[in-house]
Amino acid sequence: MPIVTVQMLEGRTDEQKRALVEEVTTAVSGTIEAPKERISVVIEEMKPENFGQSGVRAIDK
Repeated sequence: MPIVTVQMLEGRTDEQKRALVEEVTTAVSGTIEAPKERISVVIEEMKPENFGQSGVRAIDK
């Protein structure tokens, strides 16, 4: 039972998240031959002020 966690900044639409879950599920199923019914996708969203890259918070860019 594969469980895929996607971490990303807040701000995506519900439709984008729906498409992400569908595409990730399809990719995992095709790659490791797991039935789609057994694949779970968890989306963890974070506020831009709680993520930094190269010494700069996402909210400060």
